[in-house]
Amino acid sequence: MNWRVKPLEQIIEGAGRRSLHRSLGAFQLTMLGIGAIIGTGIFVLTAVGAERAGPGLMLSFVIAGTVCGFAALAYSELASMVPVAGSAYTYSYAVLGEAIAWLVGWCLILEYAVAAAAVAVGWSGYAVGFLESVGMGLPQALSVGPHAGGVINLPAVFITVVVSGLLILGTRESAFVNALLVAIKVIALIAFIVLAGPHIDPANFKPFMPMGFSGVMGAAALIFFAYVGFDAVSTAAEETKDPNRNVPIGLIASLVVCTLFYVLVTAGAVGALPWQQLVGSPEPLAHVLRVLGYTSVAQLVGVAAIVAMPTVILMMLFGQTRIFFVMARDRMLPDMFAKVHPKFKTPHIVTMITCVFVAGVAGFFRVDEIAELSNTGTLFAFASVSLGVVILRITQPDRHRPFRCPSVWFVGPASVIGCVYLFISLPIHTIERFFIWVAIGAVVYLLYGFRRSPLRMGASAAEGA
Repeated sequence: MNWRVKPLEQIIEGAGRRSLHRSLGAFQLTMLGIGAIIGTGIFVLTAVGAERAGPGLMLSFVIAGTVCGFAALAYSELASMVPVAGSAYTYSYAVLGEAIAWLVGWCLILEYAVAAAAVAVGWSGYAVGFLESVGMGLPQALSVGPHAGGVINLPAVFITVVVSGLLILGTRESAFVNALLVAIKVIALIAFIVLAGPHIDPANFKPFMPMGFSGVMGAAALIFFAYVGFDAVSTAAEETKDPNRNVPIGLIASLVVCTLFYVLVTAGAVGALPWQQLVGSPEPLAHVLRVLGYTSVAQLVGVAAIVAMPTVILMMLFGQTRIFFVMARDRMLPDMFAKVHPKFKTPHIVTMITCVFVAGVAGFFRVDEIAELSNTGTLFAFASVSLGVVILRITQPDRHRPFRCPSVWFVGPASVIGCVYLFISLPIHTIERFFIWVAIGAVVYLLYGFRRSPLRMGASAAEGA
């Protein structure tokens, strides 16, 4: 294993030689975070989570949000110290060493690329349902993957290509479109809360945990997917004005706003109807409104999901391409991944490559399996960052920290323990697939990244001298 760390000064200096354009402020970052977080987790996975936890799904969202909150504080400290692209990969490189950093970067593919595919499949379900409601239904062969008797999920592939094209055009333009779509999404959720709230029946919350606490944790491990987008804010550090201030604001503000929405929406969903009536619904929020008699509003909520869920795909693809960009800049991946478009100033080649991968996964796999696999990579990355911020406090206590994680000796370990607990609450087959993915990543690193490492070549040159 290569435990050499890359000094923070070297990371910042390297980013300066081939950097991205800084155009984002605190508000735009917060909107990017909300856009990345609110999506399939609340619009689609609410039904699956209710099947596992019943009314206890509310507690599941709180548990998952609390773990993310601890991780967000750790992210904020490191992001303010290292305001460059790369997120958990860059932070791990500076604290835990190159080998761990590579594995974190490799696992972030599960967080971002695979998550983007899961959201694309969720979006497809709403889109296909809407088209059928207006008499323009697609044939089954083109609307679902082989697991459901189809050939390819064409709508999921379509939305992936459209969002990728938008990302190539530019970060500021993408952020502007994202802010508009986030507004639509938030209005839809507020409408649901206002309409479902008066119909809440306390009897529907009894028993609160019909499957016990293990069911609540199982649901938390799944709907943790609803939060995976918040750290995509940190990948935008290199494209942010005054990142020392704005990145922590974007991370924490977006997480607080979304957690509040999740708890209120879940309370409305499981309080207005017995949770059993949500099970199996591909569009649970719209289903609740239809049962309550708000048919027109239910249709509008469905349309809002169709229009606004692409913001999550946008942020997932954004995060993935920036991770690849930084890994290539560090020579851990081929140099072409770090090429920036001369006109749009975006990493266009890696965006197109990512688009092909995500479209392939979205076209042929199920949403729940994709979401659970995505969570494994996210939890590994969160735990690595939380551990890193504690280690850096020990090894470099006097380094300037524009943002300091409060109660770091509690927050850091609590985040690590929470991530591990959620990880082992995932299905066994998902955990097995994660370790297979890590093993593949280790082989790729030994055959490619380790041999090209600037740190290794620098050490070799020094020994030769």
